[in-house]
Amino acid sequence: MDNNSIKEKLQQQFAENIDENVKIIKDILEDSVDLAKREFIFHAHTDIRMVCFYTDGLVNTQEIQNVIEVMFSKTSELIVNSEVGPIKDDITKKMIENLILHPSTKPLTKLEEAIDEILSGNTVFFINGSKEAFTVSTRGWNTRSVDEPVAEQVVRGPRDGFTENVRSNTALVRRRIRDPLFRIEAMKIGTKTKTDINIAYLKGTVKEEVLKEIRSRLQKIKIDSILESGYIEELIEDAPLSPFPTIQSTERPDKVAASILEGRVAIFVDNSPFVLVAPTYFWQFLQASDDYYSRYYTATFYRIVRYIAFLISLTLPSFYVMLASFHQEMIPTSLALTIASGREIVPYPVLLEALIMETAFELMREAGLRMPKPVGQAVSIVGSLIIGQAAVQAGLVSPFMVIVVALTGIASFAIPNYAASFSIRLIRFPLLIASGTMGLLGFAACFSLLAIHAISIRSFGEPYLAPATPFKPSDQKDALIRFPWWKMISQPELAEGQEDRVKENQIPQPPEIQPGKKNEKTDDKADKDVQESKKGFRKPKKLKGEKNE
Repeated sequence: MDNNSIKEKLQQQFAENIDENVKIIKDILEDSVDLAKREFIFHAHTDIRMVCFYTDGLVNTQEIQNVIEVMFSKTSELIVNSEVGPIKDDITKKMIENLILHPSTKPLTKLEEAIDEILSGNTVFFINGSKEAFTVSTRGWNTRSVDEPVAEQVVRGPRDGFTENVRSNTALVRRRIRDPLFRIEAMKIGTKTKTDINIAYLKGTVKEEVLKEIRSRLQKIKIDSILESGYIEELIEDAPLSPFPTIQSTERPDKVAASILEGRVAIFVDNSPFVLVAPTYFWQFLQASDDYYSRYYTATFYRIVRYIAFLISLTLPSFYVMLASFHQEMIPTSLALTIASGREIVPYPVLLEALIMETAFELMREAGLRMPKPVGQAVSIVGSLIIGQAAVQAGLVSPFMVIVVALTGIASFAIPNYAASFSIRLIRFPLLIASGTMGLLGFAACFSLLAIHAISIRSFGEPYLAPATPFKPSDQKDALIRFPWWKMISQPELAEGQEDRVKENQIPQPPEIQPGKKNEKTDDKADKDVQESKKGFRKPKKLKGEKNE
């Protein structure tokens, strides 16, 4: 059967004859080995026939068996107690009205709806003599259990992470947000995959214009397949040609819940453990979940360390090439002599040396990711040591360049978000080339262009570099540093409404006890406890022959 014929049949209504419906289902799905069909007769006297279709491997067969057993018992009861006698039309009507007992059951009228339900893991029942079918939710495929996230590990915090099941993922967030205003909307995207997409938000907290924009962009997607959330991210982001990510992806339910509480929208994609969060700011990619579970001064210290790591990862190779090639006078004399002695036998300029080392480092990093886990880390570490030492001894690179590239790579690992880390690694190369060809002027020009570009980006209407530019004073408590929770009273400016996050005067205070002064309440209670204990204490009787002390 060609595609046009299949599309025509999908738009048809159900026929009263069950054999015609079965034939059309068979024609559309043909003889797929995982398509299962079960046919049974409820009562021989009235000849009530029923057929069910489901996809083997996507259903819970025990659930189907339970539904069928309930149908048999209820049908016998209907036929025995029926006042109309063995009239098939009346019995069929009563079956449709009384046998849909499963909580996740809905009627169907089109063949297209039935095919979608069968291929989604549900079971579709056809009754002879009825122009309606009904579907029962019997999904039961094997899924990965909830486990610790691999890409975003924390020292202190929840250990559960998203899986490939969209309903399990929404449940992980629902457990954390029990507000009655928490909403989850569903849609399907992909003409062939018909992937389930859910958007979650907190009504009254999210801006309506942001929510409408996200809905609009998702509904405009026309594509044949959605296999991972990366498809959605690429089709709805604000700056598709920018190296900066404008949508955050995460596999941590606690991070998604925190984003929703701040007025953001989460996009769940079936078959993907990564959830998209929008709108997003650039500074969110440098913040880790540990920041909110540790003491505020500890979180602030390590957040500053991450900002320093970001600057090192982005600019250190460019600074070194720029100074060593064009501006040697800016380097202290002793350090300049050390660099010059190390580069004495290197046969090519500093820029080419840096490009070779950066490329080699990226090769080793990629090889470590793609190899099996037991040997991947060993290959990347041992390869870096051996190749670096051999390159220095062979005079291909200078020792100082090895140090610069190694420090740059370590700094890039300190960035919590992998997408942001990858973007910084890409941006490093044009900065490096500009610095190696035009010196300080090239570095300043390239860095200025990147800064102007970042300022001009929007994430669903929100400035990408907020709250730095435009400057938002109330949001500075959770930007470069993190204030203690009892100081972050107001909601972020992204959130709608003026509801406070924390009530005022929540700072912990010790009891007011002055040194050397009796605390009357505490001491009175202690005296009372002593008197009550004395009342209940009896002196033991003396034994015969025991002398008084």
